[in-house]
Amino acid sequence: MTALPVAFGAAGMVFVGGSVAVSGHLTDAPLLTVQALRYAAACLLLVAWARWFASASVPPPRNPARGAALHRARGAALHRARGAALHRARGAALHRPRGTEWLWLLGVTGTGLLLFNVALVRGAEHAEPAVLGVAVACVPILLAMGGPLLEGRKPAARVLAAAAVVTAGAALVQGLGRTDATGLVWAFVTFACEAAFTLLAVPLLGRHGPLGVSVHTTWLAAVLFGLAGLLLEGPAAAGRLRADDLLAGAYLAVAVTAVAFLLWYTCVARIGAGRAGLLTGVAPVSAALVGMLLGGPPPQPLVWLGIATVAAGLALGLTERRTGAARSPAAMIG
Repeated sequence: MTALPVAFGAAGMVFVGGSVAVSGHLTDAPLLTVQALRYAAACLLLVAWARWFASASVPPPRNPARGAALHRARGAALHRARGAALHRARGAALHRPRGTEWLWLLGVTGTGLLLFNVALVRGAEHAEPAVLGVAVACVPILLAMGGPLLEGRKPAARVLAAAAVVTAGAALVQGLGRTDATGLVWAFVTFACEAAFTLLAVPLLGRHGPLGVSVHTTWLAAVLFGLAGLLLEGPAAAGRLRADDLLAGAYLAVAVTAVAFLLWYTCVARIGAGRAGLLTGVAPVSAALVGMLLGGPPPQPLVWLGIATVAAGLALGLTERRTGAARSPAAMIG
């Protein structure tokens, strides 16, 4: 298995896990308005990246006066290089969604972004954070089952076993907490929305690629959060934002949205949703370690055991050699 897409997915989850401490600074801010600004800024960054990358990937035409002999000698190599560059440029191109793609995009945005954030806020009113964290930690199992089915393959037993190990390790890192019945409902909603963020994007990766999916989900999220903010927080909510709110929102926009989305969807497109789902176990590990680096207490022995368990699950699920030519998600829709 190529190490680079695995590193991309792990890095994306490190950003997500590290955002826990940053998000704590937004508890008193108008949340919907901050989220709208966050996703709008992330979308602008992604569009700028797409335009720059598309233009930078295509080399300028060679000067024909350099001689026919040199042209013949380098012709094949130049043709291959330009072909690869054009392929990369097409990968950075943005396409207008069509037909049922709108439904998939609205599903990713409405569940994986809008409803997920609502579930976190409402769930926190009835359950301790660890309960919601454990719910999210169960996502690798669902991705290990549902991801391959969406990609036209059967779930792999080894990946399913690895997902169970990663989930157990993440639960140890998070710990357990108290909740009531309503909190359990919101925990399940959080779990389903987190899985939907990946699974509903799989049919879109073939035509739009990681960059296109990231762009379309962020502008849709900006619109949805913006409308909700206007209705529930009022048009003057942006004026109530403090400097630290803007700094936290800027970090979420750049690292946790623009960068992390692109890294995550690239990983999903390259290694499949099932194996990529194992990397969600990196997020609670990152949160625990970042908390310690920011001055928090060192992790307890049970947390270190959980970190070791997550590492064992990742090793089990990501080191299997594939037999046969399994289709990637990007090959599903042409």
